[in-house]
Amino acid sequence: MSSLRANPLIDGLEPYDPKYLPARVMISANENTTDVPAEVRAAVLARLADLPFNRYPDPLANDLRDALAHTWGLERGNVIMGNGGDELLFNLALAFGGEGNALLNVPPTFSVYENNAQLTGTAVVNVPRRADFSIDEDAVIARASQGDVGLVIITSPNNPTGTLAGRAFVERLLDATRAVVLVDEAYSEFAAPGSSVADMVPAHDNLVVLRTFSKAYALAGVRMGYLLTSPAVVSELTKVRQPYSVDAVSQAIALEVVEHKEAFVPVIDRIKAQRAVLFEGINALSGATAYPSEANFLLVKIDDAIHAGVVWQRLFDAGVLVRDFSRGALTRNCLRVSVGTPEENAVFLSAFADALKG
Repeated sequence: MSSLRANPLIDGLEPYDPKYLPARVMISANENTTDVPAEVRAAVLARLADLPFNRYPDPLANDLRDALAHTWGLERGNVIMGNGGDELLFNLALAFGGEGNALLNVPPTFSVYENNAQLTGTAVVNVPRRADFSIDEDAVIARASQGDVGLVIITSPNNPTGTLAGRAFVERLLDATRAVVLVDEAYSEFAAPGSSVADMVPAHDNLVVLRTFSKAYALAGVRMGYLLTSPAVVSELTKVRQPYSVDAVSQAIALEVVEHKEAFVPVIDRIKAQRAVLFEGINALSGATAYPSEANFLLVKIDDAIHAGVVWQRLFDAGVLVRDFSRGALTRNCLRVSVGTPEENAVFLSAFADALKG
């Protein structure tokens, strides 16, 4: 039997693996570990009761675009929906990458960015972060201003480090390059007020801001994300998006969440408070250091006396799943811990103390 004639662009590509394993306490995927509030679930079920399942959905989700545009003080033409942020990230690489257009990446960061570049035949230019995970701003701006860069991705708060990109830096970057600049704000609801750059969209045709319902709004299972950007960028993205990629059920659920977004504020505030509890609890232990974070997770460095992979296994054996980043060149011996409920965090801290002792 002859070998398969696969696309050469995927030769050697490592598929994205979220390492999603069953565990008693699952704090590995940066999910909101509290489900949607009861009143929001009731509103969703009422809306779904009248939804015709036999009809195709609005291909562009215009009711949802209108609701989000109103929320952000923009127009419908500034918003485009996607099947989770992942589809939008791929479409950006497809529309603004390819031969002759490089992706400027700032690792350590979300590995899917580089995967998308390979899938779309896009060269990757990495400008690594400094040892404290801050962005080398001058180096990024200097490289982005070169003519081969078609797409720059800045994640704020960054995954897995939890660090923010400064607004002044983003403004300088936008002024220095003709490339599309994506600021991935998937975790922005957990960050300090005023850190988002979404308000800059009307003034910059090349700015794209990614937001998602998966994290703060507890819809990871629904798959709904969106971009805030200029009509010119939206026009290019409509050329490459899959028709009907956002289904009618997801649109209906997201609409109710937008209309009831205030119901999520207590949960978001609790996650921020529990992030501080985890940070203090981890740093009180011997053998580990948690880095400050503006997201719903913490990056934790394990002392060199013990390998982080060993600690990960001990935690998993105790029923606690976290994410192992220890093999990354810039995250050596690190684990990432999502903020859970108070009960989950207490279980983790106890198991983590035991795992560090061995």
